[in-house]
Order: sequence, then C-alpha cells, then structure tokens
Amino acid sequence: MKQIRPIAFLLAICLLAACSNKLAKIAQSPAYQFNSNTGAPDYSQLQYWAAHPQKHDPSDSVPASLLADYRPDSTVDIFFLHPTSYTKEGRELGWNATIDNAELNAKTDYGSILFQASVFNAAGRVFAPRYRQAHLSAYYPKDAADSAGAMAAFELAYKDVKTAFDYYLAHENKGRPMIIASHSQGSTHAKRLLKEYFDNQILKNRLVVAYVVGMALDPAMYSSIPVCSNPNQTGCIAAWRTYQTDYKPEFVLKEKFVSAVTNPLTWDANTAIASRDLNKGGILLKFNKAVPRVASAQVAGGVLWTEKPHFFGRMFYTSKNYHIADYNLYYQNIRENAAQRISAFWKR
Repeated sequence: MKQIRPIAFLLAICLLAACSNKLAKIAQSPAYQFNSNTGAPDYSQLQYWAAHPQKHDPSDSVPASLLADYRPDSTVDIFFLHPTSYTKEGRELGWNATIDNAELNAKTDYGSILFQASVFNAAGRVFAPRYRQAHLSAYYPKDAADSAGAMAAFELAYKDVKTAFDYYLAHENKGRPMIIASHSQGSTHAKRLLKEYFDNQILKNRLVVAYVVGMALDPAMYSSIPVCSNPNQTGCIAAWRTYQTDYKPEFVLKEKFVSAVTNPLTWDANTAIASRDLNKGGILLKFNKAVPRVASAQVAGGVLWTEKPHFFGRMFYTSKNYHIADYNLYYQNIRENAAQRISAFWKR
C-alpha cells in the first residue's frame, strides 16, 4: 500500500483555504493531467475517480498509529462523496467546476479524500467520484437569479453523482454490501441518492450504514431508512454537524425541522455529554497519529456540540464552527464503528 506523506491538520486547513501555490505545484504532477474534457465525466476512466481500488490515492493512507490493526476488508464497498472544494470568490469557472480542473482536484484529494475518505479504507474498497461540483455560493443565493443558478448547479452536480453511482453498480459492485459516506456538499447529494436508490428499494438490503455528515438531515425524509440509534444497527443513517458547545449558527435556528443527529462517540441520540475520554483518536496535528481524547460530543437540538478540541495550538483556533473537522475529530471512532456495523451486517 502506498503511504501518503503525513500532513498537519493546520496545513490541511491551509490547503483548503489559501495555499494556492502549493496546490498548483501538486496539480502540475502527472497524476493531475487530464485528457481534455469540459463536459460530462466518463466513469469508465480512472481519472474521473478521486479514489478507486484500482489506483493509488490519498484514501489509501493509514495513520501510523493504526497500522498494526489495519486489515482491509474487500467484501464491502464505500461510496464516498466529497465536500465542496470550489470556493474561490467570483465563480471564475461558472456555477459548476469543470471536472478536469487540476488545482481543485488536488485540493479535494489532499483535503477530504485524505482526511475523510481514508477513515473507511479498512472497512472496504473506497470509491469517490469526481463531479462537477456546485460553487460554495450556491448555498447562499442573493436573489431570484442566484437561486435559479444555484438550483441548476446542484442539479448538474447530482447528475454526475448519479451517473457515477450507476456506473459503479453496473461494473464494480457485484452484489457487495455498501456504505454510503459523505460530507457537506457530498451529503447534499448523498441524501438524494439514498432517497432515490435505497428508500423503499431492494438495494436497501445491501446498505450497511450511511454516514451523512456536515449537513442538516430531516428525519422525515425517508420512510424505510431510520436514523441510527445504536452502534450495531445497520441500514440506517448516522448524521451530525459539529459546533462549539452553546453555539448554533443563525441558519440552524431558522431551520424548519430539527435535524437528525447521531453522537459519533456513543452512536445514539442521547442528549447526555459523551466525555472526550470516549474519543479513541482524532486526526488533528499529523495524519500519521490518531490523538486520543481530542473532543467530547453532545447531541443538542439539531447539531452536535463539543468543547473546544484539545490539541497543540488550540489557542489559535478561535472558530466555533467545526464543520471542517466533522470527521477529523472522531476519526478512529468512525473507523471502528464502520467495522462494527459490517460485522453486525454479516451476522444479520
């Protein structure tokens, strides 16, 4: 297995937000040289997958502290949908990113694919399609014209996701059980994918679990897929959005439903605080080490609360919004829970 060079969590934030020169250098490598294609991706080509079992990619990386227990399972598949990496002001590429933008793809790979999709590399084979993602501003339309553009952008992005999933089902799955996992914009699309392909559909019988993270989830959206309420439950959805204790953004307060939340330390919806002593390891300072007791967790009316995370340099981290770290803070607990649910699935 090819190991990815350890990257500090703060550097990951830098990569996601500001380090355009470093990303540009990565983007110039042969791995990011695409055949010219500004239209729909052809998912029979590996270049249109950020993660795929037939290529070495950042999802293959395992923190050094977890290598001793690394025994990958090839009988289960993970279909992972990455968050927004098209965030620069001005929408220079239009409402949707092009599929072959090397810098955005590098940003995706060394951000979410490394720090999020890698959670699942012991649980099964990881598939993560590239898609013509909507620009971040699509979530914040200013007027009717913006709203129309945003809706069209999300439709185009989901069209790619659906095409990728259809290709995966037809050519790669071969009857394997599946985990659907996602973050942020990826979760916007995962919610719809679950509704169309799994809710009251025979494919639900192959759903181990769905980790739909970083977005609000209306529990009434599905009639046959429940919210996870214990760590061994299968065919359910685990969802959370992480903020500092006692903080809720204004948009959360305006939501018309109370989002489903599953505590990633206890895997239930109990509102009691789960101590950070239950946190087996977050990936914060260096990717090659899972740091225990990083963060607590508490279900709190549509969001997940934690005290300020415990890691070196925490005094410089002033944001109360931990969206970027929804997976990082609970990395090892998620990793172990995926294995736990797979075991329960086979016993079922």
